[in-house]
This record gives sequence, structure tokens and C-alpha cells, in this order.
Amino acid sequence: MNRKRTITITATILVLASSLMLTAALEPIQVDAEPGQGVDVKKYGSNNDKVCGDRLCSEPETQESVSATNEDSNDNDINNNEKDSDNNTNDKNPQMQHQDKSENKLKHHWPNVHPNVETTFNEEAVMPTISSEAFIHPFAVVIGNCHIGKMVFVAPTAVCRGDEGTPIHVGEGANMQDGVVIHALETVEDGHNMDDRRFSADGDRLKGDDPRFAEGYAVLVGDSVSLAHGSMIHGPAWIGENTFVGMEALVFNAKIGSNVAVGVSATITGGVEIPDGKFVPPGAVITTQEQADALPERIGSPYEGTNDAVLNVNQQLAEAYDNQMDLEKMIMEREKLMERGMWETSMPHP
Repeated sequence: MNRKRTITITATILVLASSLMLTAALEPIQVDAEPGQGVDVKKYGSNNDKVCGDRLCSEPETQESVSATNEDSNDNDINNNEKDSDNNTNDKNPQMQHQDKSENKLKHHWPNVHPNVETTFNEEAVMPTISSEAFIHPFAVVIGNCHIGKMVFVAPTAVCRGDEGTPIHVGEGANMQDGVVIHALETVEDGHNMDDRRFSADGDRLKGDDPRFAEGYAVLVGDSVSLAHGSMIHGPAWIGENTFVGMEALVFNAKIGSNVAVGVSATITGGVEIPDGKFVPPGAVITTQEQADALPERIGSPYEGTNDAVLNVNQQLAEAYDNQMDLEKMIMEREKLMERGMWETSMPHP
């Protein structure tokens, strides 16, 4: 009998823990912020956390705050009336209810959207900045110094990892389809800027002593760019507006102009610059500037209208998923299934 009770209690604890983990995984944080500006986090259960530009305003928990919390716990009975009064007030003001908890503790509601770690090449941990009009799927990953612009669709398993080379910028109306990876080589080491590891907003490659370096980008993906399934953009990299990068293509240490179409499984690297309006055929390997300059025009190629069609689909997906995907309902349904499984597991067997 004791063994059955132990199994039931253990199963209950596991279900509750799984439910909490799932809830955390499916509570999206949507942020639309300028550097240094505090904004409320959008979506369920997260409205009381503040984000200051690219990081949460809350500070890490201190030993003093832990001691104070323990003392408060020991005085629960003495201060019960005062707490009841506070709870009544907090019910009317959720911001106050969460304030004491969030002031001294860095919280992350989504395991897939979180800060980078502190290293010699990134001395500060920063949160991604995500437009409230973008959609980040719960199974996509956005880490550290990544900016995701308006109407961007980040599909399942896509990754923007701003924990090495930074910052990473994905412009308005762009899309990161399933399996896309954006990452970059480090741009700073032990406080020293590294030559040719960032681009200016206009696409100039920057030396470490260039006064524009601090405002540069390890990866810049321009507005209305499509990154198709499985493609990789590894910085230093710069991609102009209205460009299409095909499935499984690789862009590393390169600049691609605007209105370019990159075919399936093409490779572009070696510090080359693809001029505006060019077509990189499927499977092409472009490693020299001579190869880049000899590329045909996109107009008249099989990919001439590809990006327009892809943008239409993915911008509709970004808006529709954001408006129609009921994450809260998904959480409840999954919890019911887990609870039912727990009940069946705890039943005695013949």
C-alpha cells in the first residue's frame, strides 16, 4: 500500500513539474524596445516583467535579498493580516503583486528566448529585442544580442544566436524558415575590436578602429529578406533588402546586395561581395570576387519572382500565427493529457 502511495505521489510531482516546464516553454515574450527604453512584455503571464532595451531591468538576486526573504517566511504568522491586506491590493494591481519577486531576480519565461552568457568576447548578458508584431515559434530559439523586426516570421527550429559575434539584426518583413541558423564569429576579444568582423548599416566592412564599429553588425539581414529552410548565415555577413537565400545555402564572410536570388545549396564565402540584382545558381560555389562579378542577372532567371511569392506567404504566416495560435489552450490540453496519464499510472493493476 505504501509503495502505491509513493508511486502516486511521485507521478503527481512529475506531472506538476512537466506542466510548469511546458507552461514556461509556451509563454511567449514579445518585446518592442529601443536601447535603454523600458517596455512591458507582451503575452500571457509576463506583463509584469520589464525590459530595458536589450535586457531585463531586474537585477540578479543578492545574498541580502535571500536572507530577507527567509526572515519574512519565518514571520508568516505574525504578519498574516498585513499580507492579506497586501494581497487584496495586489489583486487590483498585478504590477505590485509581482514587483517584489522581479526586483531581485532575473526571470526568463521562455526557455527559447533568453540572454547570452558573459564571456571575454561578450562581457554583458543582454536579452533579444523582438518586435511585438513578429512571431517567434515556441520551438525556435533567439538568444542574446539579436534584433527581430516587425512582421518577421521565425519558424520552428530556426535559430538566431547572438552569443558570440554581435549584434545580429533581422529586418522588417523578413523570414527565417525551419532550420535556419544565424550566428557570427566574435567581434570583440578582451575589449579589443576585431578587424573586418562587422559591417555598417550601409554594408561597409569595418576595421576595429573605425568610429562606426560600435554601431556595426556582425550579421545584418535586410528588410524583406527570405532565408529558406536550412540555410545558414554566419557572420561576418551582410544581406541587402528583398533578397532570397535558397534552401541549404551557406553565406559566410560575405556581403550580398539587394534584390539578389541565391539558389538552393549555393555557397558564398571568402570575403566576396555579390552585386545588387544578381542570380547565384543552385549549387554554385562563389569564393572569389571574379566569380561574383560574373554572375548573371536575377531578372530573367528561374528565381526572378521567387522572393515576392515567399514574402507573401511568410508575412501572412507571421500575422496569422500571432493572432490565431492559442498557446494558452495548447497548455491546458497538454496538462489534461498528462494528468490523465498520471491517473492511469497510479491506478492499481491486477
